[in-house]
Amino acid sequence: MTARTSDIEKAAGVLRAGGLVALPTETVYGLGANAEDPAAVARIFQVKGRPPAHPLIVHIGGAEQLDGWVQDVPQAARLLAEHFWPGPLTLVMRRGSRVPLEATGGLETVAVRVPDHPVALALLSAFGGGVTAPSANRFGAVSPVTAGHVRAELGDAVDFVLDGGPCEVGVESTIVDVTGDVPCILRPGGVTREDLEAVLGHPIAVPSTSRVRVPGQHASHYAPRARVVLVEPEKVVVEAELAQELGHQVGVFLPPSFVGAAVKAHAVVAVPGSMAAYARGLYGFLRELDQQGCDLIVASLPAEEGLGLAIANRLRRAAGPRPTV
Repeated sequence: MTARTSDIEKAAGVLRAGGLVALPTETVYGLGANAEDPAAVARIFQVKGRPPAHPLIVHIGGAEQLDGWVQDVPQAARLLAEHFWPGPLTLVMRRGSRVPLEATGGLETVAVRVPDHPVALALLSAFGGGVTAPSANRFGAVSPVTAGHVRAELGDAVDFVLDGGPCEVGVESTIVDVTGDVPCILRPGGVTREDLEAVLGHPIAVPSTSRVRVPGQHASHYAPRARVVLVEPEKVVVEAELAQELGHQVGVFLPPSFVGAAVKAHAVVAVPGSMAAYARGLYGFLRELDQQGCDLIVASLPAEEGLGLAIANRLRRAAGPRPTV
């Protein structure tokens, strides 16, 4: 789906005026603001309920636009950008003069990417600058992959929703830190670890902690209203039926090996065998089970290879300890 030229021009005007625009990318819908406008950037945090120390990603139209957004571009960053931009890869580099500290959570590093979506690229071209855009949802909740998800969750808090159809990848970008001697993955995402290693020519680590703060690192993130419980694949059906007998409204992520099996549960989602299809559908599945009134979701982790690494990361954080209020 492509947006009308008039809608893209309207969205660009909203950004210039300091407003917020929900825009499609290949990963998820983003809540965008002029990256050089501290007041507009601050409004993103307010609308999302996002902690101000939690940095944002700056979206630009191409690698040739990096000047000013970053201080220098390491050789590894140039290599990765050449292979994966436009695409679901975010690179963390040293902050340039165009980036206000409000966008980086006070850090001297900045996360930058070039989205692979015709509507996002058309908006960036029409706007003529960089756009900070975290996912267009309340902080910690399930990310939106359609314009309808954005409208349902944020409503009038967004000045304009630019509809570009459903997102193709369905999970957020891979974040790679290239500020050190050796690149490392700070958040698995739409570009796989294996693809990165093939380009770099050496293994790349996925550390559990990092000196650099980036999006998606909170223990509880991407979480539906229902509580998520993770078990071994062979225990999914037994755990779901037990919880249902105990009075829960249970939603089940049924692993491919069990698809077709009869499960005594409130709602069942058949997990696709393809990791690309699973990633594309993941957030929609979580939202669907919420909408069906589930209070508990039983799921298992896929093999952590290819896109399975990103899916497992999202499920672990969806199942993470919820903040107390």
